[in-house]
Amino acid sequence: MRRHEFIAAALAAAAVLLLGAAVFAAGRPSLECYFQTTLHDPVYQKKTYEKVAAKWKTPAAADVPAVGKKTVVQAVIAKDGALATTEVSMSSGKKGWDAAALKAVKAAAPFDPLPAGFAYPSVQVHFHVSVVP
Repeated sequence: MRRHEFIAAALAAAAVLLLGAAVFAAGRPSLECYFQTTLHDPVYQKKTYEKVAAKWKTPAAADVPAVGKKTVVQAVIAKDGALATTEVSMSSGKKGWDAAALKAVKAAAPFDPLPAGFAYPSVQVHFHVSVVP
């Protein structure tokens, strides 16, 4: 690699690192899940959380809300694990962040079937995606 190519590559890498740092200069993304109170299965809850967290893609810097702002995605998971409904019930004020939260929940589906002892045909889950300090 020639010297000017090396310098150009190094500058490009530095710009990417700086951009990433600037996106969350004041905080970092956080995901929290709140399940319907009738579901008492921490293993199921953890698996559901992990599936959504694995699908999270941070949007462009212009679509990252201020620290303390959050998106809430309400979802209904059917007995077989299918995603019955999803909606953004609370907006962060940034359309790209809201869309990324909704997309993460949808991309994580299907979820595991609801636990065998769960008496209801579905469970409601609220996914809170925010920027925290």
